[in-house]
Amino acid sequence: QVQLVESGGGLVQAGGSLRLSCAASGRTVSTYTMGWFRQAPGKEREFVATIDWTGGTTAYADFVKGRFTISRDNAKNTVVLQMNSLRPEDTAVYYCAARSSPLLARDPSRYPYWGQGTQVTVSS
Repeated sequence: QVQLVESGGGLVQAGGSLRLSCAASGRTVSTYTMGWFRQAPGKEREFVATIDWTGGTTAYADFVKGRFTISRDNAKNTVVLQMNSLRPEDTAVYYCAARSSPLLARDPSRYPYWGQGTQVTVSS
């Protein structure tokens, strides 16, 4: 079993930055593909970023390219989403997710393990 706990959300003004962390526990989680997703009120959960188990391959949604960076520290079983130049439309609950496959995936249904989410609110 894999447990994921997100932290780092909060309220920030437009143009500001936040750093989200996901602490993972469970067997072999350091070999899992990890992802960040978000869900705004009344909208479906959408892909934000993903990273392979080595940390060497990443993928981003077009709307965060150049602003967000995903990284991981396998020694600490932690995945980080650094978010810069935040916009009001980035307001959402952000979720960390994990899958045992080494392949990156943008479809949330491909991830069996999820955290409880952390709220990010960007004011204009």
